[in-house]
Amino acid sequence: MGDSRPVYLRIADDLRRRIDEGGLAVGDRIPSRSELKRAYEASDQTVDRAVRVLKAAGYAEGQFGRGVFVTDRAPLGTLLRSTGAVDSPFAAQIRCYGYGGRGAPGAPVPGPGDDSTPSRDTTLTWEATSSETPAPAPIAERLGIGTGEPVLCTQYEYLANRHPVQLATSWEPLTITEGTDVALPERGPYARRGVRGRLAAIGVRVVRARELVGSRPATTPEAEALGCAAGQCVTVVERTHFDGDDRAVETSDIVVRADRWRLEYTIAFTS
Repeated sequence: MGDSRPVYLRIADDLRRRIDEGGLAVGDRIPSRSELKRAYEASDQTVDRAVRVLKAAGYAEGQFGRGVFVTDRAPLGTLLRSTGAVDSPFAAQIRCYGYGGRGAPGAPVPGPGDDSTPSRDTTLTWEATSSETPAPAPIAERLGIGTGEPVLCTQYEYLANRHPVQLATSWEPLTITEGTDVALPERGPYARRGVRGRLAAIGVRVVRARELVGSRPATTPEAEALGCAAGQCVTVVERTHFDGDDRAVETSDIVVRADRWRLEYTIAFTS
């Protein structure tokens, strides 16, 4: 029986297989449009669509004036999410391969807020901007407040040795923090202490966090910040912190490139 798939998918799958099997190595140029047209007896539009699929999957990237080239898809490292790390501003520790400290692949690299000694060769930094905004309906639902109620929205960009690692957007109800020393996560006497540390300073005890992990295509701004193609798959962690009354006190979306970073969770069993 013949292959009933659309031609553009057959082209994209053939190219993916050649890359996975090593026939096209990292840095190699993808066959040109004219070469693909001849090989598959396809139109310009079909070939272009196949290449777009390849780019969206993270297998290739275009270089202006030069062509399309195979990209490096080897994992850069693992983001270790644990009880201690989740409360840090970075919300993870890096178990790093690509940016590993002291040249040791797989060596753990502490995130900001971690108490262990940071690697001499890895510099972890982040930038943040905060603004007051009405809560969008999905965020209001996660926080258990009314749509349009005021929240503080903080957007983060995390870097390792100036390379993008993670994006995050956090929302906190202003009814909890407005007028206090912790109203701005990155300013004041309790800046950069994580959700639990900051809210404890105003008498709010955070007792648990819930994380939902999913995936979706990267938006254009996310792709520009993370160094990938728009539409490429990203991993999204939806994290919400709760106090002792089971009230949501903060929620955030954490975004990483699915092809370069893995998430690691430790599951402790109790007898």
